[in-house]
This record gives sequence, C-alpha cells and structure tokens, in this order.
Amino acid sequence: MSDHHSFSAFDRHAVLGGSDNGFPWYAGAMLAVEASEVVRLRCEKLSRGDEAAEQEAVLMMSEKIAAAFDAFASLLAGATPATVVQRYRDHVAANAKRLSAD
Repeated sequence: MSDHHSFSAFDRHAVLGGSDNGFPWYAGAMLAVEASEVVRLRCEKLSRGDEAAEQEAVLMMSEKIAAAFDAFASLLAGATPATVVQRYRDHVAANAKRLSAD
C-alpha cells in the first residue's frame, strides 16, 4: 500500500497558483486561523463575567445566526463559496478589531 497521494494538474494549479476555482481552500484555512483569534479574544472577555461579557454573549449569538442566514441566502442567490468565505472573513476581521480595542 502506497502513501503516495495523487493530485491532478488542476489541484496543483489551484494550490500553487492560489486559484479559488471551486472552494477557496487558502481563504478557508485563513478564515479558520483568523476565527481562532476571535474565539480567544471572546473567551477572555466572557471570562470576566461582567455586564460587557453578557452583552458580548448576546451579540455573538445574534451575529452567528445572522451570518448563517446571510451565507445561506447568498448561496441560494448564486454567490460563489469564495464570496461567502470572504464575507465571513470580513466579519471576523471586524470582530477582531472591535475585541482588540476593549
């Protein structure tokens, strides 16, 4: 049994050329990294247990619900996965900026 992985020329082109044909793999990976920083910042804020933490919890839940509906509606309207991922990255960046200022 071989551990050798076979990739098509398209796969190599997408990875090496940074192409977002299909699913935006690099942007998706960056979203995961960026979101983990927001999770860290939110955990710090929530751990305080004060009124600001309560407000953050409510804001977090409402944002997540709104983002899910937005992504679903965008896909139904014909948006590409790259567009949806970029929209999430924009929201994550805004949250990171807001939480870092606290």
